[in-house]
Amino acid sequence: MARTILFIHQNFPGQYRHLAPALRARGERVLAIGGPTARELPGIPLHRYDPMPAGGVPACHPWVSDLQTKVLRAEAVGRTLEGLLAQGRQPDLIVGHPGWGELLALKDLLPAVPVLHQVEFVYQLEGGDVGFDPEFPDRSWRNRTRIRLRRSTQLLALQDLDWGLAPTPWQASTVPAAYRQRLSVIHEGIDTAVITPEGPAELNLQQAGLRFRPGAEVVSFVARNLEPYRGFHRFMRALPLLQQLRPQAQVLIVGGLDVSYGAAPAGGGNWKDVLLAELGGQLDLSRIHFVGKIPHGLLHQLFRVCACHVYLTYPFVLSWSLLEAMACGAVVIGSATPPVQDVIEDGVNGHLVDFFEAEALAHRIAAVLADPAGQRPLRAEARRTVVERFDLQTVCLPEQLALVDRLLR
Repeated sequence: MARTILFIHQNFPGQYRHLAPALRARGERVLAIGGPTARELPGIPLHRYDPMPAGGVPACHPWVSDLQTKVLRAEAVGRTLEGLLAQGRQPDLIVGHPGWGELLALKDLLPAVPVLHQVEFVYQLEGGDVGFDPEFPDRSWRNRTRIRLRRSTQLLALQDLDWGLAPTPWQASTVPAAYRQRLSVIHEGIDTAVITPEGPAELNLQQAGLRFRPGAEVVSFVARNLEPYRGFHRFMRALPLLQQLRPQAQVLIVGGLDVSYGAAPAGGGNWKDVLLAELGGQLDLSRIHFVGKIPHGLLHQLFRVCACHVYLTYPFVLSWSLLEAMACGAVVIGSATPPVQDVIEDGVNGHLVDFFEAEALAHRIAAVLADPAGQRPLRAEARRTVVERFDLQTVCLPEQLALVDRLLR
């Protein structure tokens, strides 16, 4: 049975002047897509496209605005490095983050100097953050193409990869298989000598007029910004039932109102206001406290005081706050999503719940609040996990230094 073979080339037949006719001669169905200058070949249908937009060429196509930003960064870094080289400041190793485009020109300036890439996450068309949440579906080819273009600079960086560093096994797995043999999994590290269960045993948020001590039914939720990527919408929808189950529970929500990942609400505004409007009349707001962004040290006090800490996320980059909460001995209820599953084992050093099950989340929080004594082994195991696997001084920093030394050799 004949098969259909499509050739795409802006100047068809280009390199396919022999292959395309040969396939047709042996009985295949052959067709082509080409630009205005493409030429027809006998018996092969040609479908021309016009690359000119109806309104003329824009200053920058919105799909590549991200690329343009990264190219501007690459050029600026290149100029700066050029100036350093003119001063005789020749590096033997470069360590940097490829996600912002800053490393794109390095191999053209210093082709022999090894570069260590911080590989946080490579955009995925399937199996990652995109398409994870059915509440925000966008399966259009335009969105997929936009993501494909957005990850183009990541793939360019991998092409020049000397060595890469990923913080968790799952984040490392987002790198295409061909490059993983040049990748080490080493977290940035948590200073467990400073971030400990010991410390101030009272949380005093003066501006909010709040004061809590250990033993209070305090539930914490922390994100850089309150948005769906970090499960804010799912957490908020668990609160009406939680307040029914635990009338004494106090909820402290830490985070800004901007967008770090994903998108702002379709109708404008911020996700806090959207969720409060959605849940209007269902919540006792006197027991829910939005405290905005707080100093880092106060965050650790919150982790020490809280009866449980909720951490939800799309399959994406792992937040430092999760590991810091565990280092403080907090009882963490996390989403059963990667890379949380790289860290938390359900019932051993924390709890895992389905990201989408708000009712199950409410029941799990209520069960933790009802049995503080039963959570003590999990608190100790959470702390032990971070000390043994993520401690800055005894684990992560020595491994990072050893890797740097290996690259220098």
